Amino acid sequence: MRAPQNPRSSGAVEAFTEIMGRKHVLTSARATAPYATGDRFGTGEVLAVLRPGSLVDMWRALQVCVDHDVIVITQAANTGLTGGSGPGDQDYDRDIVIISTLRIDQIHLLHDAREAVCLAGATLFSLEDALALHGREPHSVIGSTSIGASVVGGIANNSGGTQIRKGPAYTEQAIFARVDEHGQIQLVNHLGIDLGTDPTHILDRLQRGQWDAADVTPPPPDSTGTAYADHVRQIADSPARFNADPTFLHEASGCAGKLMVFAVRTRTFPLEDDKATFYIGTDRPGDLEALRRTFLAADGPLPISGEYMSSHAFDLAVEYGKDTYVSLKHAGSSTLVRMFALKSWANGVFAKLPGMGPSVADAISQKLFSLVPEKIPPRLVEHRDRYAHHLMLVVSGSERETTAQLLEEFFAAPEHEGAFFECDAEEAESATLIRFGVASAASRYFVMHRAEASAMVTFDVALRRDDEDWLEVLPPQIADQLLESVYFGHFFCHVLHQDHVAKKGVDPVALKKEMTALLKSRGAAVPAEHNYGRLYPAPEPMVDHFRQLDPLNMFNAGVGETSAQKRWG
Repeated sequence: MRAPQNPRSSGAVEAFTEIMGRKHVLTSARATAPYATGDRFGTGEVLAVLRPGSLVDMWRALQVCVDHDVIVITQAANTGLTGGSGPGDQDYDRDIVIISTLRIDQIHLLHDAREAVCLAGATLFSLEDALALHGREPHSVIGSTSIGASVVGGIANNSGGTQIRKGPAYTEQAIFARVDEHGQIQLVNHLGIDLGTDPTHILDRLQRGQWDAADVTPPPPDSTGTAYADHVRQIADSPARFNADPTFLHEASGCAGKLMVFAVRTRTFPLEDDKATFYIGTDRPGDLEALRRTFLAADGPLPISGEYMSSHAFDLAVEYGKDTYVSLKHAGSSTLVRMFALKSWANGVFAKLPGMGPSVADAISQKLFSLVPEKIPPRLVEHRDRYAHHLMLVVSGSERETTAQLLEEFFAAPEHEGAFFECDAEEAESATLIRFGVASAASRYFVMHRAEASAMVTFDVALRRDDEDWLEVLPPQIADQLLESVYFGHFFCHVLHQDHVAKKGVDPVALKKEMTALLKSRGAAVPAEHNYGRLYPAPEPMVDHFRQLDPLNMFNAGVGETSAQKRWG
């Protein structure tokens, strides 16, 4: 066990052990590495990783952390997308404790499954499975869902993903702990469920689902979307959704780890089994924008999702994201989560061996999956070869004919170029999984080209809703510094992911600043949905927001700070 750097931390590990047992208090570098190292970004030393099995143990562990003046990182899935789910390599002024919530994964359904109370470690795919039995679905149905992301993590980070009708994950009903300016822990129960007044009694009843129907406030009206659908239709000179938008910030929602969230209460949505998927191709980005505006202005419900990827992104996914989409297709989300965990563990082991590196497991996976035959449906291949820009549009089955007619009329007009087809079941599944495979392709490309690359430079950016020149064209002085670039994202919301691999010798920090300045000059906002870690410095309004949630800066030191060595001023 590493010696505490702060004298006040002495005795903390023993106190944690008394609460949850030695088995669930990890202190060795080897045991803590999977929690302290992000899958993409962030790594650092911690005093301990705690794995409580109950909400009461979480509460008691937090009290020990406050008493011993240590930084707390509450962690579920350790994706490391922006570096906020683990420590960084900067110098901290206090010891860090990670509290992993994955053992606290209960879900309680309310009001005939129209709502769900998801405890701290409950995952999106577990919620999806639980709701499917009732003909319902959660807010998010693909994306981070498939790599083990938690419901609370999505709420805390304003995730929005593919959902045109639903918008960012958001709730005003949560139960959480905060540390006030006097260093006192406060438990705030805004779940809309009467559980009593004593904190340990409240948390114990919550975990066991011990309440009467009369203790629970009524659900909201049922629908397939939220008010976001009207918001996204507006062709305004501002982004539709981004992390600093006060519209989607409320206590646990958008807290980015600056509160300890024990549970959230979220609404669910009717499951749409009858869906139609249209695959659209064009060589002109302007035609996709014109099509987007046509759908947003049309009567009737919005599409369920509209996902963009370039033909180049398609190719990268097939070559470098194959393990992701093949695993999802043939094994499912839970297997993919285990694969990610195994790969991270193996990379950590190999990194300690002479002559090995930190990405040997990735290289092995890349080689093995390249041998797996995977037939891509011919019409998808044809569109990949024929068109530079692709849009995958999913609509309700009741909108199938209306959508087909709209697309026919749009591409029949002389001012537009392109084509579309309605996917059969196999084509729809393959297109969806390839699009998801794009999300991991650039990371794998970087791993496989480390000798030529310096670092990844990534963005998730919210463009203005009225931005007609939505597809970025980089000036030569920036493009020349890049080895690879891939663009994809949630097109109707104008939220795009941009993954770049910088060439060897390029300063990635300086390059990111230069590229960020270009985006902001266009009225774009970053980040859009992955929140603030070490990749994105929080703007002053967000710093004020985090300061109000966490006056003493006890929680998640990687998020929202200009310096990890200073308390909030």
